[in-house]
Amino acid sequence: MDDKLRKQLIHLAFEARMQSYSPYSEYAVGAALLCADQAIYTGCNIENASYGATMCAERTAVFKAVSEGHTSFLAIAIVGGKKNQAVTDYAFPCGICRQVLREFSNPDEMTVVVATGVNDYKEWTLAQLLPESFGPESLNGV
Repeated sequence: MDDKLRKQLIHLAFEARMQSYSPYSEYAVGAALLCADQAIYTGCNIENASYGATMCAERTAVFKAVSEGHTSFLAIAIVGGKKNQAVTDYAFPCGICRQVLREFSNPDEMTVVVATGVNDYKEWTLAQLLPESFGPESLNGV
């Protein structure tokens, strides 16, 4: 991924973070997801008083994209931290989000960017963050 696109994704993740509904944890997260056709979908975390109904920013972006017919993803940028404060730590996707991303991407080619700013980021493949994963091809022949 080129630097311009990476910075655009990080910037969009910061914008999405502003929409976070996080009254319980006060931890606001934003994500920007790059589809194979270069479309970009954003998402924020949406908490619920019934904690199990809470939705992470990454899955919000994925489900928005899938609901619009996009089912192949190349990269995601994620930013998060205490609400109304500067982002100072990297926010990594939880296990469920990693598995959902795995459903719609090649883990060796899916790039996951966690950032505190457009010039301060870390980057991995999904395969590095979810090694030996279970995916759609695992069900072939079943």
